[in-house]
Amino acid sequence: MKKNVGSADIFIRTTLGLLAFLIGYYYHSWWGLLGFIPLLTAWIGFCPLYRIFGISTCRRSQKN
Repeated sequence: MKKNVGSADIFIRTTLGLLAFLIGYYYHSWWGLLGFIPLLTAWIGFCPLYRIFGISTCRRSQKN
């Protein structure tokens, strides 16, 4: 599995994922669980939707 999520994208996904999780926790809503999706894709460095659409935010040296 080749990485397709770059470092700036990882920062944005982590920030938005934590924000969604915290808002869901604050309002006692299950919607906060959706915050785990960007957190997971940031953690593994791979986004399935990017693969489908042929997008990559990685530099050439970051891809494995």
